[in-house]
Amino acid sequence: MSLKFKGSRLALAMAAGMLLPAMPAHAGGTITFGEDKLVSIALGMRGSFSSVENGAPNGTSYSQDFSLDSARIYLSGSLNKYIKGMLNTEKDIAGEGFQPIDANVQFALSPELTIWAGRFLSPSDRANMAGPYYSLGGGYWSGIASRYGYNGGYIGRDDGVAVVGSVMGGKLAYAFGAFEGNTEFKIAPAPASSNTANRTGSDGLMYAGRLQVDFWDAEPGYYGTGNYLGSKDILAIGIAGRSQKNGAYSTTATGDYSSYSVDFLLEKKGVGPGALSIEAAGYSYDTSDVFLSEQGKAYSAGLGYIFNQKVGWGQFQPFARYQKFTPDTNIDTKKYDLGVNYIIDGYNAQIAGVYSNTKVTGASDVNAFNVALQVQF
Repeated sequence: MSLKFKGSRLALAMAAGMLLPAMPAHAGGTITFGEDKLVSIALGMRGSFSSVENGAPNGTSYSQDFSLDSARIYLSGSLNKYIKGMLNTEKDIAGEGFQPIDANVQFALSPELTIWAGRFLSPSDRANMAGPYYSLGGGYWSGIASRYGYNGGYIGRDDGVAVVGSVMGGKLAYAFGAFEGNTEFKIAPAPASSNTANRTGSDGLMYAGRLQVDFWDAEPGYYGTGNYLGSKDILAIGIAGRSQKNGAYSTTATGDYSSYSVDFLLEKKGVGPGALSIEAAGYSYDTSDVFLSEQGKAYSAGLGYIFNQKVGWGQFQPFARYQKFTPDTNIDTKKYDLGVNYIIDGYNAQIAGVYSNTKVTGASDVNAFNVALQVQF
């Protein structure tokens, strides 16, 4: 057995030679046991300081809060060149201890086809697949447009099986699977008002799929990246959908759940002194009128520019983004973000400062300031 630690950026899933090509890149350490036998470990955390208008206990002053938003342990392993696995954890909702968010095995049947089984992110839009560590500006997009990140306590994960792969030199990626689905309609950040004891109808599985075409550089991996920080030329379009019979249920009604999305990403190097990125997405949600507040249309857009020139340790990347959700209750939510990232080591070390304005129909605007630190080892 040999022990080897690598401090440079590498894919945790690709440590010591393509361990798990489905995971994004971050630093880590690898223990090898022989040919194609190894275990990798890495750590990640996001902490922030926020100041929210009228968020103080007196209801009129700005709040002043530090928060550990995320703390993760990434584990992956390889039994041989055909069987891989991962176990990733996140601090639980109460902030005490950890919970498994990814626990799965991948069977690599061919370079173009892998079967995933266990707990993982089911196929969905780019924003959800990138998650809080690999999005433009960091953090989830507040669950306004992309409303997948709140599935129970598992941060958008689900239990199931999927076929994952790519063809055409990696430029046509696909993922299709069947999953347990939500247990209390926690796909969006709405208060859970359902009760499994009152659920009626058949017990339907959640079926989910995603297709993505890359017209320029091919993108690696199943768990996506929201922005490549000037390292690739990207022109990509993705479509995703999920549905579950009797997947939306409350104490008084049961209905089918479905959602569909299309997303777009363009990144181009050599645009002036840096790289330009543009992203956009549109969504449609339906709950068979069981939750009018969770069905409707949503949109998001983002614009970023990363400068090639380093200033001190890193590069500056100003960005702006917009989100809107229009539910069938006609109570719209809009959010505007304007910020700047300081990229020290890709997604392994960066700092983000963001000003946000949130507008909800019939309510006063809420302004907020947030400074976040992200590191992965």
